[in-house]
Amino acid sequence: MSDSQMHLAAFVTAGPGRPGGWRYPGSVPGWLNQSYYQNIARTLEAGRFDLAFFADILSVPDRFGGSTDTQLRNGALGSLRLDPLHVLATMGAVTDRLGLAATVSTTYAQPYTVARSFATLDHLTGGRAAWNIVTSFQAAEARNFNRDSQFPRELRYERADEFLEVAGKLWDSWDDDALVLDAEEPLFADPRRVHAVDHAGEFFTVRGPLNVPRPPQGYPVLIQAGASAKGKDFAARWSDVIFCSHASLESAQAFYAEIKERAATHGRDPRQIKILPSITPIIGPTTAVARQLHDELFELVPPLGGLSTLAYHLDVDLSTFPLDERLPDVEVPGVEGHYREVREITERDGLTLRQLGKQYGGRVEGGFVGTAAEVADGLEQWFTGKACDGFTVQAPYQPGGFEDFTRQVVPELQRRGLFRTEYTGNTLRDHLGLSRPESGEWTHRVPTARKVLS
Repeated sequence: MSDSQMHLAAFVTAGPGRPGGWRYPGSVPGWLNQSYYQNIARTLEAGRFDLAFFADILSVPDRFGGSTDTQLRNGALGSLRLDPLHVLATMGAVTDRLGLAATVSTTYAQPYTVARSFATLDHLTGGRAAWNIVTSFQAAEARNFNRDSQFPRELRYERADEFLEVAGKLWDSWDDDALVLDAEEPLFADPRRVHAVDHAGEFFTVRGPLNVPRPPQGYPVLIQAGASAKGKDFAARWSDVIFCSHASLESAQAFYAEIKERAATHGRDPRQIKILPSITPIIGPTTAVARQLHDELFELVPPLGGLSTLAYHLDVDLSTFPLDERLPDVEVPGVEGHYREVREITERDGLTLRQLGKQYGGRVEGGFVGTAAEVADGLEQWFTGKACDGFTVQAPYQPGGFEDFTRQVVPELQRRGLFRTEYTGNTLRDHLGLSRPESGEWTHRVPTARKVLS
């Protein structure tokens, strides 16, 4: 795919997702049925999307007032989340080209299990697997994994670096030609081409080898969303795709330039990292109808549902602040990118905390509201203005939001030559224009301090 064409990912939630969207009459509540996700997968593949992307969370968040009540009552972020790897397996069974991305945390998982899971998914789908790497930061998650509190930020990323190093070693533990399948010899797999990894580090001791051959893509596509200085450095070294969110074109352009520069500093080709900011387009036959739909969806957002989600993202108990005053400056142990985004919105629009909760829960990232042509105009402006390499499309409600985008906006982008009309490859790396990593590629991505240890 040419650099003159954008990439599209779909941000799918294995649960209700947005605190207002699930209440919309057009929303279909099939979150516990495989057919629900399979139908979304078929829609996205018909629209020639690069991939479907699933976020995940390992608890029902209780950061707002120390209770899960606002999450469960309002159907917010973590009120219901199925295991995304199992959901992707069902989607992979009914598609041939659509990439499939699942979030797995390096904080509470083990490298062998994760490397094995994604290698398996990559084989079963013919090279369409992607791993969204996260470092968990919530005490509620820690308490589900034998800890009273979360790891400090620095330690989370140090663990993540070693985790990725071990995963890379495990994917490389089979040479590409190790599986021989010579029945006459007999030689199933050549022992000389399957290697122990013998890793002994600060966080992990793993002998190897993996019991799954090297993935079709070499490594699954690696996705990351770090927005802190440490997170951006991690993403610039390891990521093939970066997921982010921005409150304005200008902040997206600044982030894009910074990440590409960081990648070059680490010796990587900046074109081998695709930056796909999140957008939530709302589309109508006329501008007025689209704005009416936006207003209807916005009215369905309960302010405390949005604040509960924001409290989770920031890792700050927002219930301690007056609802009818503005969000004060706070120290954010959680996602710095979300804090910068809401600070920008608060300062720009003068919102109280209550208003911010409603805005955050019903936010339309990028401000793309209008006809298909108007939404395409906005996407084209961001793409040609060096703010992104494409977009991660969130649906204001599922599955209808994806159906509207693929049937109305995608054809408009295709008419402008900005998006593919057919898949030209088979693997997710093919779709994204990413090279297949050679064995040992992980050695070029670990930080200098870890190279000395390795």
